[in-house]
Amino acid sequence: MIGAAGRMGAAVCEALTGSSDLELVAAVDPAWAAGAPGSGAELPGVAVQSGDIALVAEAGAVVAVDFTVAAAALESAAWCAAHGVHMVIGTTGLGEAGVGRLSELFPPDGALGCVIAANFAIGAVLLMRFAEMASPWFDTAEIIELHHDAKVDAPSGTAITTAERMAAASDEWGADPTESEVLGGARGGRGAGGIRIHSVRMRGMVAHQEVILGTSGQTLTIRHDSIDRGSFMPGVLAAVRFVVSRPGVTVGLEPVLFK
Repeated sequence: MIGAAGRMGAAVCEALTGSSDLELVAAVDPAWAAGAPGSGAELPGVAVQSGDIALVAEAGAVVAVDFTVAAAALESAAWCAAHGVHMVIGTTGLGEAGVGRLSELFPPDGALGCVIAANFAIGAVLLMRFAEMASPWFDTAEIIELHHDAKVDAPSGTAITTAERMAAASDEWGADPTESEVLGGARGGRGAGGIRIHSVRMRGMVAHQEVILGTSGQTLTIRHDSIDRGSFMPGVLAAVRFVVSRPGVTVGLEPVLFK
């Protein structure tokens, strides 16, 4: 596990430790190397705990799970690819260039796999699919994503991906009637297809998203709520099991869930 000091990292460590068919052999994080509070403390089931990624291979890890930030994830990916370790990446903000770099590191004709997912909650994956299915039947749509106040990027990778999939499913979206914004940014950001995305950052939340679609005489609202980080763990564990048998880069959780 890379990024084990964060809340998501700690949740992944706990989920792996509780799994009957997977073993957590190493947990590394730069925070430990920097002497953060609790540095060097043992987590249940962790054989190695350090800021040195080399210990991932030394501990015999087959798959590395990364929940850090984009730049760090790409560095870790290069190291894992060079040392024969598969990867599951939950870090967002990689962009096309980042995904392209991962495709170079984990080619489809190679021996290693890499799963990248913007969201590991199975309900969120279904939300994106439902929104994609509904898009051809509606003229307008907006996305509202709501996250905890420690999330540093906006909009979320899930919201961006949702808009991209909706825009790919239909290119017939009504024009935005707004002629002037009394408060700048009131209409949110423009995602793929011109679909507006609104971001909320608030204490007490984890991860939530609404897709609102409208056409003449009707609206459809699709919403998913992650109440706690445990909601992401079944998807993470499924990706860990999947990645060892799929060389190359797999984007999104759908290929993992719907084989």
